[in-house]
Amino acid sequence: MSEEILVNVTPRETRVALLDNGVLQELYIERLQRRGLVGNIYKGKVSRVLPGMQAAFIDAGLARTAFLHAADILKSAYEDHNGEPAAPPDIRTLLHEGQELLVQVLKDPLGSKGARLTTHISIPSRYLVFLPEGSGVGLSNRIEDLTERSRLQDLVKTFADGARGGYIVRTAAEAAPAEALRADMLFLAKLWQSVAARAAHTPAGQLVHADLPLSLRILRDLFGGEVEQVRVDSAEAYARMREFAAMFVPEMAPRIERYDGARPIFDLYGIEEEIRKALERKVPLKSGGHLIIDQTEAMTTVDVNTGAYVGHRNLEDTILKTNLEAAQAIARQLRLRNLGGIIIIDFIDMTDNGHREQVLAALQQALAKDRAKNQVSEVSTLGLVEMTRKRTRESLGHVLCMPCPVCQGRGALRTPETVCYDIFREILRVTRQFEVRELRVLAAQEVVDRLLDEESTGLAELEAQTGKPIRLQAEALYSQEQFDVVPL
Repeated sequence: MSEEILVNVTPRETRVALLDNGVLQELYIERLQRRGLVGNIYKGKVSRVLPGMQAAFIDAGLARTAFLHAADILKSAYEDHNGEPAAPPDIRTLLHEGQELLVQVLKDPLGSKGARLTTHISIPSRYLVFLPEGSGVGLSNRIEDLTERSRLQDLVKTFADGARGGYIVRTAAEAAPAEALRADMLFLAKLWQSVAARAAHTPAGQLVHADLPLSLRILRDLFGGEVEQVRVDSAEAYARMREFAAMFVPEMAPRIERYDGARPIFDLYGIEEEIRKALERKVPLKSGGHLIIDQTEAMTTVDVNTGAYVGHRNLEDTILKTNLEAAQAIARQLRLRNLGGIIIIDFIDMTDNGHREQVLAALQQALAKDRAKNQVSEVSTLGLVEMTRKRTRESLGHVLCMPCPVCQGRGALRTPETVCYDIFREILRVTRQFEVRELRVLAAQEVVDRLLDEESTGLAELEAQTGKPIRLQAEALYSQEQFDVVPL
């Protein structure tokens, strides 16, 4: 696997593209006015306790009140006498209104929801995650070699030497030298001391510690051994990234390159076109089939269709080939569009159980490359695959787009015929309620055209019924659904 990272910087926005063998897999966008909050630490104040939801609203100085669930409150507050976690007690015994506490953002605000918080503070570095209130040493599940797992656990335990706090060993630590792990631990200890000192003097509703900007965060979180190079199109960002790499990941510094070509870097690699496609519902497959992806508030649905593909052997083979190709495409689209939450996949119906298992295995294998935690269930009796994917930030569609002001995100408009009949009903209502000499109907051109053509007989009957002349006026700025009936 050959990975490459492209960094495109403009004055108010930074975009990062992760490519695998030249194919765009993930896209990260950070805008100056809407920087992601995940990882930021705030001094919060409890504004309201919700016992029915076992949660509380926290004022952390953000645009919307943040949300803290009982499950995200330090378990040390309700462990039994043996140190084993007990069932969480009533949240009213853990929090009260006006209480100040240190919180960290788990999930960015999504849609109309505020940020989700935790009191389980964690501070990441290149190889480790430090848990100030935790204990012991955990390891990333992606480190599979048992000998390496044992080596890393022993090293971290030795270096910690009974010091307060716990550690999680990140995937990037695999094969890392002991000195690098030791340096990481010293850095995290100093950083936490600084955060704790700042928190003690920071008033409620203020930021205590902000995570790194996107251009540096990718070096910490994405830059693994598979990444061959990072290309940056900004001299200033390039200098910052080289300096950061020299300090924390010196072996990576030579792989960071400055791109100064005349053609925009995202155009050179075809990224702009891929972003445009990632905002469309329909995703074509090479075989001729296609996916239809619909994102709603509750879930995301993916429908697989054979489309123009008819195969060369039999129907079952055609379906299998389309579904196998779709499984790969779906895994990529989930990463690229950053779709999370509940995801329902409707593969083309397969009668052969072996084929079902083959498609499910292909989907799970393709999802194994995904950095976001996911879980896939078996094929249901209805032939659907249900899965979840951890959601910590807005999807690509929510970052780059807004609901259509005409249809309000419904994806459909009332037809001109329907609007004409709405107008007829409104004319009757107005004439019954008001004394009028005549009526003027303001509507979109398409609606006026229909009133003058297909609905002209109905309009004449209405004039006869009300005894009032009806004048029509086309408004260029009106949407197809918009109209006004003005009594004169």
